[in-house]
Amino acid sequence: MSSVQTSLHTTVLAAGEASEHRPLIITLFAVFVAATLVITVWAGRQTKDAADFYAGGRQFTGFQNGLAVSGDYMSAASFLGIAGAIALFGYDGFLYSIGFLVAWLVALLLVAEPLRNSGRYTMGDVLAYRMRQRPVRTAAGTSTIVVSIFYLLAQMAGAGVLVSLLLGITSDSGKVGIVALVGVLMIVYVTIGGMKGTTWVQ
Repeated sequence: MSSVQTSLHTTVLAAGEASEHRPLIITLFAVFVAATLVITVWAGRQTKDAADFYAGGRQFTGFQNGLAVSGDYMSAASFLGIAGAIALFGYDGFLYSIGFLVAWLVALLLVAEPLRNSGRYTMGDVLAYRMRQRPVRTAAGTSTIVVSIFYLLAQMAGAGVLVSLLLGITSDSGKVGIVALVGVLMIVYVTIGGMKGTTWVQ
């Protein structure tokens, strides 16, 4: 049997096994989504003011924040992308992977403490407090939306492909629907739970 035939045979067997376990896979996925939605609603009910919504009421310990940052850092896109970069580029891919972490620590040291000391929530708030508000807030809002759109396109496409594979959806329209559904789910998490809900879910 040639290597191509062996590979095809293995793929067919894997697809058959996946279809056998599809109900269990869908059930576990639904349980996971339901559990995170319950956490989000619970956290949303504890959100009373802007400090609760944007900063979690400043009640999280360093260990809890560390777990949340780790969960955020090890997202599917980061995990799969970094594994692929290391597989393709070796040590250079590894350096690329730890670059995110180093940059994050620098951002925490240079930005997080001044923000906390000023009592503001974002860089836009700090700059608007010290300069003219309208131009600063316009620039901050525009740059945030532009960067977020390009970042979220990759994240939502990756999440859509993973969830489509998980649920066995193969049609293009089904994949587009999954991407839209994942996007709506993320919006629900953030708007209802705020920083408390987001931190606990992470």
